Amino acid sequence: MDKSLIRNFSIIAHIDHGKSTLADRILQFTGAISEREFHDQLLDDMDLERERGITIKASAVRINYKARDGKTYELNLIDTPGHVDFTYEVSKSIGACEGALLVVDAGQGVEAQTVANLYLAMEHNLVIIPVINKIDLANAEIDKVKHEISDILNLDASNIILASAKQGIGTADILEAVVERIPAPTGEVTNPIQALIFDSKFDTYKGVVILLRVMNGVLRKGMNIMMMSNKAAHEILEVGVFNPREEQVEELSCGEVGYITCNVRDAREVFVGDTVTDAENPAASPLPGYKKVQPMVFSGIYPANSADFPALKEAIEKLRLSDASFVFEPEKSASLGMGFRCGFLGLLHMEIIEERLEREFDLNLVIRRSRSLTSGPTSLRPKPVSEIFSSFPNRGVGHMCRPNIWTRTGSR
Repeated sequence: MDKSLIRNFSIIAHIDHGKSTLADRILQFTGAISEREFHDQLLDDMDLERERGITIKASAVRINYKARDGKTYELNLIDTPGHVDFTYEVSKSIGACEGALLVVDAGQGVEAQTVANLYLAMEHNLVIIPVINKIDLANAEIDKVKHEISDILNLDASNIILASAKQGIGTADILEAVVERIPAPTGEVTNPIQALIFDSKFDTYKGVVILLRVMNGVLRKGMNIMMMSNKAAHEILEVGVFNPREEQVEELSCGEVGYITCNVRDAREVFVGDTVTDAENPAASPLPGYKKVQPMVFSGIYPANSADFPALKEAIEKLRLSDASFVFEPEKSASLGMGFRCGFLGLLHMEIIEERLEREFDLNLVIRRSRSLTSGPTSLRPKPVSEIFSSFPNRGVGHMCRPNIWTRTGSR
């Protein structure tokens, strides 16, 4: 594929502003999925995502789009979560793109994660295409939201696209804006291979499936590659893309997004943010990668049966392939035995991880909640600052002037 015809972009927004629905409409409009195969939240392939109606994992898909100028473009779309607990998924996606669709609900307007995700995109110098979604709602306040986008986000109001993902309004205009405004990827096919790992997952038959964006060079089946962080070398057994299902291709060239498999069975050999290069002609330096995340919520996870500890360890290592913001370290409890002290980005993140361990790996777990956070980035172990015990009268908080507070010694 000619590099000038490639566009890599993500969809970012606050939760429930219509990202997944817009991704569905784009796939339908471009014919990437047939009507027979289509279902809502198509890129949300986990049961948990469809049950809760939220996006948990970023998903990549390749789309072929014939634009109004008569040329056929290769669009690599990455749908991202909107909840603050999954911000790391957004940052990973943004690092693999040149542009982003910033979706804002016409009824809700600019919200917290709208601003946070915009700043993430601006840090990576992405081209921002603002989209006001759900314009068909009875409570839509289009002029007000336009003013918010212009005033709060400091984006040009004349570039805003009006759309309704549910009704399919504005989909063609969005795709034309992607083609016209987002630049083609940089890099050269002739340079030494540099590919950014932005996600991974474990497949029982293929081993670790590595999702990557090729920044320089070309990846082909049979090549010997090397992970630059640990110098681990592997042979590429399969090269492919998501259309949106897995589809094998001959190669992934500079600017393209896809996956490779190398029959890697040890989950610890692959790191999100690592750089893949040619083992025989390696690149001079790795790509910048991603910032290290700092967990904010903690819990202890133990097997209900102590004999299942090895299975829990293997499950946690495999799960971390698809969620690099999940951190853990071994821990031993006098009452619960061997387990793991785990760190998460928020309460929802913690709940999702615990449920995935039980569902996907058929484990019976005992969860021990922690009541405090860490005091520094080098440790997962919580260090309590203070404990306050308070009592309130039966009339409720509304009648309180101040709470009665006791220390551990009982003094007021």
